[in-house]
Amino acid sequence: MTAERGVPGPPVRRVDVLVVGAGPAGLAAAARLAASGAGRVEVLEREQATGGVPRHCAHGGFGTRTHPLTGPAYARLLTQGAERAGAVIRTGVTVLDWGVTGAPASVAGGVCAAAGPVLTTVGPGGPETVEARAVVLATGARERPRAARLVPGTRPAGVYTTGELQQSVHLFGQCIGTRAVVVGAQGVSYAAADTVRAAGAEVVALVTEQPRAQAPAFRAQSERLRRRVPLLADTTVTELLGHGRLSGVRVRHRDGRTTVLACDTVVFTGDFVPEHELARRGALVLDPGTRGPAVDGVLHTSRPGVFAAGNVLHAVEPAGTAAREGARAARAVLDLLAGSAWPGPGLPLTVEAPLRWIAPNRVTPAARPERYLLRDDARSPRPAVLRVHQDGRLLHRERPWPAPLSPHRPLTLTARWHDRVDPGGGEVRVSRG
Repeated sequence: MTAERGVPGPPVRRVDVLVVGAGPAGLAAAARLAASGAGRVEVLEREQATGGVPRHCAHGGFGTRTHPLTGPAYARLLTQGAERAGAVIRTGVTVLDWGVTGAPASVAGGVCAAAGPVLTTVGPGGPETVEARAVVLATGARERPRAARLVPGTRPAGVYTTGELQQSVHLFGQCIGTRAVVVGAQGVSYAAADTVRAAGAEVVALVTEQPRAQAPAFRAQSERLRRRVPLLADTTVTELLGHGRLSGVRVRHRDGRTTVLACDTVVFTGDFVPEHELARRGALVLDPGTRGPAVDGVLHTSRPGVFAAGNVLHAVEPAGTAAREGARAARAVLDLLAGSAWPGPGLPLTVEAPLRWIAPNRVTPAARPERYLLRDDARSPRPAVLRVHQDGRLLHRERPWPAPLSPHRPLTLTARWHDRVDPGGGEVRVSRG
């Protein structure tokens, strides 16, 4: 397919499906679409390598239980699957903004039957405009840096997020220092601690505002590592110290005492937010809970022709969850290409505290999901009971997890109540008892 030029400006190319982001969700979507005969499927990735976050996660836990993989191996597997299926992957290409929809045009190998979303990009060949019949946003998530967490102090070297740490150690082989404090006690925090040790540095402590590590498996791990890696619970980092290079962090304990932990490295972990800048610039409706694009059960966004999948919808869930959502979005894209109508906006699906968010978060009659994913903010001494209600009517009651809950544990909710929703009624709400 050759580039076309009309009026002066960047070249315009037309594809059938454009996937933005070559992480697990984007690669899984591209593989399914290309293998299913969706036409020209193109993936744009702003990094120089594909695979998303897993490519610099040297630890295991990816893939399946029967075929566990390290992060880089999992990233390679997804990339190879998309390429073998026939998807075109272009790295080093940044999507800048949305453009103006053009007219249908003949292209080599077929005809793109209808104009669709348009995106402006820049890459090694310069600026370009790409028009597609459908777009899948799979831009993932990012960790909020120290500045966004409002931790005061100077701006010394030695301050990382988990992603920056893993890239420095596993991709570039850089030295990070000798003594590190890890802020957080989630799964990603322990992964960061492992990376610190892999770099030859000592983990001084894990510091968390929570009363304990935030998942049972990691609480057990913290008990085993207590002699080597203290877990400082109910503790907040209040200041970074040092000029030129970090010399320590000041922490405040729950009882008001303050302590200085001597270190030359600090790693802020967790606190992920969706990478939703492109969605926001495209005027997509964002869900107030997830802060990602609002989607229905099969991942339609509010903008016709645009789908979203993976951690741009809910920061942050495992790579396998993102890949499954990418495959689910691909099925919906195939329906659109086959002539299915774009659904209406549907009804908002919201949650009540202590639930934090739910995804998908729009209810439309013809878009029933496989399941809903939720996150909780608070501990519960009893097994959780989820209730779905609309306009005072109880639609469904379900116990998704038989054990007491710890904060931030993912919950799932079946869609058995979906057909009981009144399409002309008010929003649907989910509460936890």
